[in-house]
Amino acid sequence: MPTATRMRPTKARQRTFVELPVRTRGCCSDVAPPLPNKRASDIATVMRALADPTRVQMVHMLKAATEPICVCDFTAAFDLRQPTVSHHLARLRNASLVKSEKRGLWAFYELRRDLSVGARAAIGLIP
Repeated sequence: MPTATRMRPTKARQRTFVELPVRTRGCCSDVAPPLPNKRASDIATVMRALADPTRVQMVHMLKAATEPICVCDFTAAFDLRQPTVSHHLARLRNASLVKSEKRGLWAFYELRRDLSVGARAAIGLIP
């Protein structure tokens, strides 16, 4: 296959040109086709939700829990104020990783049972 060339000066002051091959786009390696946009977006949402050490710790605790965990228990475990804990839990809830149930004044959280394949794989990396 013939390659196209372009001329480029070898030095700024000289007018001598050397032929350089023009690189054809996408010719070096075969790459996997892109993921469907929805799937890539869903995976990115999960990754963003888990991109905080406190939220990773929360997911770790929720994985080990035999029953839903109260916000007050997370507040005590992390020495964080309740609004901060609620913010982290909201990020996990918005990524469809956890669900909550209101009991009196407190909300109790657990991992969702209907996690997507990507979410399940990401959570599986957390011990």
